[in-house]
Amino acid sequence: MAVSAHSLLKSMLLLRLPITTNTIVPPRVSRPSSSPLNLISCHYLNASNRTKSRHFHSPTLYTRTAETPKKHLICFNYNTSASHGKGTNYLELTDDELMRQCEMDTFKASGPGGQHRNKRESAVRLKHLPTGIIAQAVEDRSQHMNRASALKRLRALLAIRVRNSLDIDSYSPPLELLQILPLKSTIRGSDCGPQIGPKNPKFILGMQALLDLIFAVDGSISEAGKLLGLSTGALSRLILSDDSLRMAVNDLRNSKGLKPLR
Repeated sequence: MAVSAHSLLKSMLLLRLPITTNTIVPPRVSRPSSSPLNLISCHYLNASNRTKSRHFHSPTLYTRTAETPKKHLICFNYNTSASHGKGTNYLELTDDELMRQCEMDTFKASGPGGQHRNKRESAVRLKHLPTGIIAQAVEDRSQHMNRASALKRLRALLAIRVRNSLDIDSYSPPLELLQILPLKSTIRGSDCGPQIGPKNPKFILGMQALLDLIFAVDGSISEAGKLLGLSTGALSRLILSDDSLRMAVNDLRNSKGLKPLR
């Protein structure tokens, strides 16, 4: 079959056209605005098939806060110049009344890692303005719980650090002290009820009264025992039953050149 001149010319032209290909261009990578930023390199192909390097910033997955103790410890530097004042009055205040005497600060402290990390200023520090004593709590993610813990620790520190003056010649143990004495005490009446132990919230009242007496006799356990109707050994066992009480007494005895209780 004869081929027309027009068809022949069209075929010759098609053979000379270049074959083109399409290049798929990946989407551009956006630059996040989060901070802090880490620099990451990304390689991609452009339309001319030349490799280029592009840098973009991605947000850090997490940030660490400053390290803080996971468990709060009551620490004190106890000496014979401890505060003197109305210590019993402070301990008899309600929580709201005691809080009104305090300056409260909140701050951020690192808690458990991962999704349970402490992200808010839930740690609490209390400063008792009349005495300058400071107590804090950081272990809970609840500011309300930390506030309650810090207030409880503040009461313990007030019992340990604030002294009430005594007249040894006319001394008579107050009821709160009689209530923490063992039943074998010769001056403890039946109306005092059962002995109060360190886990009872009222124990700190008796602890403060006992420290007042031991301070007044310059750390002598035997002299204090005589006034409480107890042997030296029985009073020593009472003191050793509570770590805070033991440390306070031993620091006082150390300042007087006396051996610590063990």
